[in-house]
Amino acid sequence: MIGEQSYYYDLDHLYTRKSHFAPEIFEPSTELRDMMTEFPKVLVIGAGGLGCEILKDLALSGFKDIHVIDLDKIDVTNLNRQFLFRKDDVGQYKSEVAAKFVMKRCPGVKITPYTTKIQEFDLQFYKQFHCIIAGLDNIEARRWLNSMVHTMVEFEEDGSIVEGTQISLIDGGTEGFKGQSRVIIPFKTGCFECSMGTIPPAVSYPACTIANTPRIPEHCIAYALVMQWPTEFPSRAVDKDSPVDMKWLYDRALERANTFGIQGVTYKLTMGVVKNIIPAIASTNALVSAHCVTEAIKSLSGCNHTLDNYFQYMGQTGLSTQTFIFERSADCVVCNKVKKAIEVSSSITLRALIETLVEKFRLTGPSIDSNKGPIYIAAPPSIEVHHAFKLDLTLKQLTEKGIMNDGEYQIIDKAIPSAINLFIKYTD
Repeated sequence: MIGEQSYYYDLDHLYTRKSHFAPEIFEPSTELRDMMTEFPKVLVIGAGGLGCEILKDLALSGFKDIHVIDLDKIDVTNLNRQFLFRKDDVGQYKSEVAAKFVMKRCPGVKITPYTTKIQEFDLQFYKQFHCIIAGLDNIEARRWLNSMVHTMVEFEEDGSIVEGTQISLIDGGTEGFKGQSRVIIPFKTGCFECSMGTIPPAVSYPACTIANTPRIPEHCIAYALVMQWPTEFPSRAVDKDSPVDMKWLYDRALERANTFGIQGVTYKLTMGVVKNIIPAIASTNALVSAHCVTEAIKSLSGCNHTLDNYFQYMGQTGLSTQTFIFERSADCVVCNKVKKAIEVSSSITLRALIETLVEKFRLTGPSIDSNKGPIYIAAPPSIEVHHAFKLDLTLKQLTEKGIMNDGEYQIIDKAIPSAINLFIKYTD
């Protein structure tokens, strides 16, 4: 308390009085205000530029039980925008340092840090939270998390959702002056997988170009990374958080650029190419994190309608923002659990079928199962080796051998924790 005034005085206006913007069922009360500062348990994923802002905003908005996951360690290049860190923190885990900093500045707030991959936590871990806010910097983790919150949902016999199993996922992201946040309510709104078709493919450079005819500074950096490093250090991978390794790559890239008369190789660009760094601006992070936490407040308290379901900020063209609905996709493998169908010739090989699945559903290394048992298991290598002989057999040959069945299968891939139910129809 500050005198007789609460730290969260401004939030009292949301929780304790009527509003024309609130849903009709909303009942303001001091009990709701007290509940919002004691009861909700919120999970934050990512403690980088966006995650630092989210943790700060949650603590200053009355949330007292916060958990944060981030396996990265602090690098000196983080200090210009990730304001919870100081020079002495370099080399320590972001989640742990961020948790200590916020708890010191906001007495009464408890933040529990974790330093492992999100994929290493089981279903029960995620079920304990009332809301999940993600400040991730990669597509793979977003896809996995999106699938996880849908997997947690339980259904009654009549198809209705069991109360308490539908946990909102609030996803934020920034890139320079651009930012976005979205509210994903499992099986109600469009999910992250529904929008995968709008995401451009990752930037890559042809090997023949970087080896023989580099034209841009990125080609020189890629050459140093994928060709010179393995030759010089065949038994050690690049440590992308090591200034020594990054300096070595920068020097080699600069030498190659000078050889071909290419301008523009800098240490910053080298880090961007090697670490796939997305440029970040502190003000954009602050704006997007504020929106994410506002949506968390609305979702958990019911004091206002939540976003439906996409917010976009384009700061490079102006200060205005826009919101729109990202509809659920009828073909989504996550939020539309109908059986997926694919038409192929029985004369194609299992390898060709897997390549088709990878392209159609954006998978990484799918395994195929059936009611007769596993058809192909992609990992670990010790098990995959026993299935590798099937890759060059045609689907017809596999059927004749009794390995494949009547066309109904389950596709399992590390990109998404839930299985894809697949029906294969032969065109011949």
